Amino acid sequence: MSVYESASQSVASQRGAGLSVAILAFSAFLIVTTEFLIVGLLPALARDLNISVSMAGQLVTLFAFTVMLFGPPLTAMLSHLDRKKLFVAILLIFAASNALAAISDSFWLLAVARLIPALALPVFWGTASETAGQLAGPAKAGQAIANVYLGISAAMLLGIPLGTLVSNALGWRGAFWLLAGLSMLMALAILAFMPGVSRTARVDFLQQAKIFKEPYFLSNVLLSIVVFSAMFTAYTYLADILERVAGVHPEHIGWWLMAFGAVGLIGNWVGGKAIDKSPIKASVLFLILLAVGMTAIVPFAHAGLIFCAALGLWGIANTALYPVSQVRVMSSVSHSKALAGTTNVSAANAGIGIGAMVGGMTIAKLGTEYLGYAAATIAVMALMLVPLVHKLAPRQQH
Repeated sequence: MSVYESASQSVASQRGAGLSVAILAFSAFLIVTTEFLIVGLLPALARDLNISVSMAGQLVTLFAFTVMLFGPPLTAMLSHLDRKKLFVAILLIFAASNALAAISDSFWLLAVARLIPALALPVFWGTASETAGQLAGPAKAGQAIANVYLGISAAMLLGIPLGTLVSNALGWRGAFWLLAGLSMLMALAILAFMPGVSRTARVDFLQQAKIFKEPYFLSNVLLSIVVFSAMFTAYTYLADILERVAGVHPEHIGWWLMAFGAVGLIGNWVGGKAIDKSPIKASVLFLILLAVGMTAIVPFAHAGLIFCAALGLWGIANTALYPVSQVRVMSSVSHSKALAGTTNVSAANAGIGIGAMVGGMTIAKLGTEYLGYAAATIAVMALMLVPLVHKLAPRQQH
């Protein structure tokens, strides 16, 4: 083989890896959007199925608790399988479950449609970034992994508002049909364009699980649960807050959520900078900002720019706490960091589920206008946990 032929094959291989990583990143966007999309659809979905918004919000709880309970063991059980076939299977599951959601005519059928993909989501999340690194090679592994996480971050920030805008144009069922079609398309793209990657060794879950005996790690996981409970007590019902409290017209909700997500990009950047200095101090900073922003929402609901500033502060703090919490938990252990990271995803989903339940109860007992206060109270509870977490840190981390 000539030097020119070898170089040509190398360029082609790089292009193939780049395309595969892009497909994985967009797949990650679709998969995580499937989890969070429903937040923006709650008011319309509740009206169509003739259920309360607080009951519809429990679909968020169901998805989150399923991810929380089954994420680590399922990822450990399945991560050694052929990745190409695994990703195709996961995307076909998402296509089928989103189609089922689109034709659902009852709360319970929709609940089944939410339960099934919740089992597959953490498996994809736990294996996609590693696979991207393998495809790109050692020299570009970091960039490839970052690209996959960009898809996840984009879904968290923009998946909800984009879904809401599609819902306004096509109905909430149309949003699920679109996700079903795109998931099917990505399954075919992986089948057609992704090369095979070497299998990883089966994870010795019991050996890695020794981190669950470490008090400092467990206290950080507990803190993540409370942090995400604070975030999602109000965020789950943000569309309802905008509509009922701030008086935003239903057709404009998607654009407001889009702005919330766009402002959140600032939080993603600021949070990344703050992590480098101290993850625990960054947690304190953004919890304070979160509490202030959520508390100010109702009193300034009709105060124009002040309301927008409060919403922006909430959005920045909300988004910053995603990477801050992930790094804080992973840095609390000296080994088994992948399991620590997956456990934080479970902790986050526990908090998401608890937040959705607390928010639903707050709406039922006190009204939508009290959501910000309830969420801020939980944020203060998280702040009160920080001294305990700091006290349990190994001496070198003090």
